[in-house]
Order: sequence, then structure tokens, then C-alpha cells
Amino acid sequence: MKKLFTYALTLGALLLTGYHASAQIEKAPARKTAEGDGPHNRLIIRGVTLINSTGAPPVGPVDIVVEKNRIAQIRQVGYPGVPVDAKSRPQAGPGDKELNCEGMYLMPGFIDMHGHIGGKAQGTSAEYVFKLWLGHGITTVRDPSAGNGLDWVLDQRARSEKNEIVAPRIKAYTSFGQGAKEPVTTPEQARAWVRENAKKGADGIKFFGAEPDVFRAALDENKKLGLRSACHHAQLEVARMNVLATAKAGLTSMEHWYGLPEALFEDKTVQNYPADYNYNNEQNRFEEAGKLWLQAAKPGTEKWNKVMDELIAMDFTIDPTFNIYEANRELMLARRAEWHDEYPLPSLWRFYGPSRISHGSYWHNWGTEQEVAWKRNYQLWMQFINEYKNRGGRVTTGSDSGFIYQLYGFAYIRELELLREAGFHPLEVIRAATIKGAEALGMADQIGSVEVGKLADFVITDVNPLANLKTLYGTGAIHLNEKNEVERVGGVKYTVKDGIVYDARQLLADVRRIVSDAKKKENFEITQPGVKR
Repeated sequence: MKKLFTYALTLGALLLTGYHASAQIEKAPARKTAEGDGPHNRLIIRGVTLINSTGAPPVGPVDIVVEKNRIAQIRQVGYPGVPVDAKSRPQAGPGDKELNCEGMYLMPGFIDMHGHIGGKAQGTSAEYVFKLWLGHGITTVRDPSAGNGLDWVLDQRARSEKNEIVAPRIKAYTSFGQGAKEPVTTPEQARAWVRENAKKGADGIKFFGAEPDVFRAALDENKKLGLRSACHHAQLEVARMNVLATAKAGLTSMEHWYGLPEALFEDKTVQNYPADYNYNNEQNRFEEAGKLWLQAAKPGTEKWNKVMDELIAMDFTIDPTFNIYEANRELMLARRAEWHDEYPLPSLWRFYGPSRISHGSYWHNWGTEQEVAWKRNYQLWMQFINEYKNRGGRVTTGSDSGFIYQLYGFAYIRELELLREAGFHPLEVIRAATIKGAEALGMADQIGSVEVGKLADFVITDVNPLANLKTLYGTGAIHLNEKNEVERVGGVKYTVKDGIVYDARQLLADVRRIVSDAKKKENFEITQPGVKR
């Protein structure tokens, strides 16, 4: 009976994320000659204002020299408002590539710490997802659960590393127990599975929860092997191991916020479930989740401070993914976002709609009362995250797109805005999106900041993103010019990954073409749920 129960929990967690290892999506096609420029023996990016993630304020104009895929030189070449003295600049030689970015802004490549590479249920292809990510400056992605199967993800990871496909750098975190010949129900089986997972080449493990002895054994073995881990503390197991318990057992990062309020309970051990609650009814699941933070210890109390301090002392990473639940506090805002006009595939739009089957499509009877509860939930959640950052805790940026009206790439930029809402300074937002993710992945010596010797991963924009993060959306931001004309400004100009310069706007144009072709094939038109035409 124990084996059957544990297997049911593991399978249920996989199904509820919308993935199954055998339901693989179409892999990315080979990179075409016209897709991306480089890498070059020597690339000189001219005249940018550098917004780094070291904590430094913006500085410019700066010239950056890239040799193949590594940063070779960063040189300040002048002062704002003063013509640059050509003699002060790195000189171009025969065969060198120069990219004129005068007046533009350059940041490290963005890192999405929660990036599912689409799913069969959503009907996406890898090309569609990868180009949406790169089109928004995302150069590294952690795939938490390897939902298309570990072999599939490792293939795409290897091809991305060789730049044979147009894709961000990929880190594969296999879902615990995935691919096992039989259910993992004992500590010995857990350790054996973890060793086999590492042997196959996985970068880490994604957990949803497990029987405590099994969970502790898996985390301990994973830590011994030097790999990292993430967890969505699902309600099915969180009462036995909340985030404090899993962090003490060796978990290195958490997703969302499940497990945090439970660690902060003072007068209970399980959340206040109503008598008619059923976890498989996702309206129940998410409606009641919206009341969780109000059941936890209040900000500033001894319990609040104790849990926060313990997690920080363990160098624990929190990847909040605020955006994925934003529809819970304002459903109309999420489903009427302007990028839905041109960017969601018909299959993805259908997946988003109210359903008793599709994960995250729980709009059975969602209204004002649910949204107000979730707004209060966000206030406390954001307060915890901002304080965690202020006290020295690591907060990263992830999107969990493909569910709940959140679209790949666009949702990541929305996450940046929500970190700003939580109280992060714009420079702290960029740090969460870059160096903090690199630290969490164990890659801070390679990516996450613009420093000599690191990989050449950049986001280049022609509008200052610190003044308005909305300018990072592929749809740009609304601006009224001096002629009283409405125009769009922004959108990422160039995404540089591994020294290869991609035209971000062309990548998004490719996505619009993919969507347009799919709509024509089905004679499909976007309509809102319940609207009859």
C-alpha cells in the first residue's frame, strides 16, 4: 500500500504540472545561417551604458571586446554628452566585427530559473519557446522537471551548448523518480536513483515532495554528488516537510512560496482546509492557497524572523515566480494582456481556458472574493521576499510559463516588474535576474555579470530599462513623442548568447509567423472564455 501511495503522489505531481515524459514536443530545428551573427574571432560592441549586476550603478560609454564567446576587455571610452575620442577605444583589426550600440544599454543575459520547455498539452514546439525566451533577453534557463524526458532535454542542452540550435543555455533538473523502473519508495532506492540521475548527466533534481525518509536520503545523496535541487512543496506532502525541514535536509532552492507559510505556522500544523476540499479540484486548491499567508506568523514576529534567519544562514535560494499566480489576483488583467493578440498558439490559448482537467485552468467560479484574498496573499508574500533580500538572502527570477495565461518570455519581464512592486530597486531586479541566478546554478564564475573572462551573454536595449521595465517587453512600451504622436519604444534590440548576436525583434517576428500559420491552418480566432461568436 505504501508503494502505491508514494507512486500516486509522484505521478500526480507530474500530471498536475502538465507534463509526462512520453509526451514530447517537437525539438528545435538546426540553426540557419541567417539566425545569429557569430561567434566572431573578435567582436567589439561600441558605446553602451553598462548596467551590470555587481551592484555598481550604470556607467558609460563603454566598449566591450569579445573574443569568440568570452569577454576579453571592458573599457570606459568617454563621458556622457562628450564625443568619444577614437584613440581611447579598442582598435578593430582585419576580420573584426564591430557592433555600433551608441546610446544603448547593455546588461548580463537574463536567467530564467523556472523555464518549462513547453508541453504536449500546450501544443508548443521548442523553436516557439526558445525564440520567445531569447527574444526577451533570456540566455540561460533551468528546466525544473525535464518534462519532455531527460534524454530529450539533454539532447537540446548539448545542441544549445554547441549553438547548433537557436536556444538559451539549458540546465536540466529531472523530476524526482522520473524514469525509474519501479516506484521509489525506500531511502536505498532514492539514493540509487539519485546516483543514476547524476550518471545520466542531469544538472539537479526537482522535487514536489516525498515520504520524509525517502526525501532526506535523496537530498543527502544529491548533495554528496555536488548537485543542486529545487522543490515545489506540494500540499500533498508539505505538512510532513515544509521548506525549513527540506532546507535543513539539503535542498538548495524552492519555487513559488508553498512551504513557507507552513514553516511559519504558530497555531496549527496544516492549513485550514474546508470540509469539502479536494486537492484534485484545482479551484479548491488555488482558492484555499490564496488564504495561506494570512494563516502564518505575522511580519516582524519572532517566528517570522527565526524562519527567515535560518534559511539565510543555510544560503538558501528562493525563486518566487510571482507572475504565474497573478491571474489569481486579477484574472482579466492576465487574460487580456496585449501580447495575447499575436503570440499564443491556438492550442496554448485553449489550454489556458477554464477546464477541470488542464493544470492551472481552474476558473470554475473565480471572482472578486478570490481575487481580494490573493491580493492580500501577495502583500505578505512580497514583504517576506523583499525582507529576505534585504537581509542577505538570495532571490532569483523565474517565470513557470505555459500556464495560467502566462506566456514564455513576456511572463519573465512581468516577473521583473513584480519584483519591483515587492520593493526591489531596479538595479536589485537586474541582480535577481542575472548574478543571483548564476550563483544558485553554481555558474557565477561563468555568467551573471559582465566581467573579463566570463561568457559573452548580454541583453542590449535602446531604451533605459531602469526607468521603465515595460520597455523590455517584446511589444515595447507606449510613448507619446514631442509631435504628440503615440509610438512604441523598447523591446530588446539584441540578445547575445555565447558571443552570437541575435536580432531579438527578428526572433519575435519568427514567433508571430509560427502563430499566424497555426491560426490560418485552423481558421482560428482568439476569443475570451464563454464568448460566443
